[in-house]
Amino acid sequence: MRPRKRKVRELSGFSGFRARFPYPAGVPDSRPTVIQTEHLSPGAAAWLADRAHLVVGAPGSEAFEAAAPAATGLVVRTYTKVDDALLARLPSLRAVGRAGVGLDNVDVDACARRGVRVFNTPDANTQAVVEYVTCLVCDALRPRVFLEAPVDRARWDELRQEVVAHRQMSELRLGILGLGRIGKRVAQVARAIGFDVAYHDLAEVPHDLRHGAKPFGLEELFATSDVVTVHVDGRESNRGFVGAWLIERLKPDAVFLNTSRGFVVDHAALARALRSNPGMLAILDVHEPEPIDATNPLLGLPNAHLAPHLASRTDAAMEAMSWVVRDVWDAIKP
Repeated sequence: MRPRKRKVRELSGFSGFRARFPYPAGVPDSRPTVIQTEHLSPGAAAWLADRAHLVVGAPGSEAFEAAAPAATGLVVRTYTKVDDALLARLPSLRAVGRAGVGLDNVDVDACARRGVRVFNTPDANTQAVVEYVTCLVCDALRPRVFLEAPVDRARWDELRQEVVAHRQMSELRLGILGLGRIGKRVAQVARAIGFDVAYHDLAEVPHDLRHGAKPFGLEELFATSDVVTVHVDGRESNRGFVGAWLIERLKPDAVFLNTSRGFVVDHAALARALRSNPGMLAILDVHEPEPIDATNPLLGLPNAHLAPHLASRTDAAMEAMSWVVRDVWDAIKP
């Protein structure tokens, strides 16, 4: 006799993820329900789908709303806001996993009031962000040109005269605002390159964890650094922390980087500084709001480079962040 065919339930996810697993015909899926609202790596999503009834859909979608009453797990990334309003639609929820480092989009207190456990992946993207910051610094300070066709001796010599870095990293100070997990690694890399490295942090950082970075007062850090890179956390008190009073202290040819949170920086004040100082350069990977809208005062400024939140976008980092699904499963499994 031929084996009886079994129905296969198919889940469609983000970036082409498809998980397939069989269940007996006519038998309802009694496994715990988990809702995935944003992209996960295919491997992590498939692992979870082998164990739970995985539903893929953003809040407001038909799939999300149908699964919400029974969902005991929720996995989000960056743009799903887990607040009282969303939690009220998830009465059975027991665990939230944020596939990322910060918890800016998760109201941890609201979750705690409902007995919902919250998980994230604190060190999953450190290497990716540090690599990205290093690349941005190189882009800002070391001009490069690549040839696509033969050139004669005159043009060759001309290019070698034109493409010259006017500042060498070993002559400059790199200031780090926030010497946390990522800030420490940035300090380590910057010192290895040859920068004089300074930092400011609210907490006292043990000497052996500074990687040669020297503590500075906040105003002094901004006033004396040739490159300032921001690496602070998402606490509400950091909103607008880098305001006009600090931005106005930047050197007229400073390079200013922000890969932490968009709301940390007063964009209007930064735009004014960039207009007044054409030699200043700002490179921002994070914004408030995201995506950038037409009201952003930095749009159109030649010395403002705006990137679409790319610092953590390596396959390795996204894979590591996605495995928050293990913690969610451990919290809800029967």
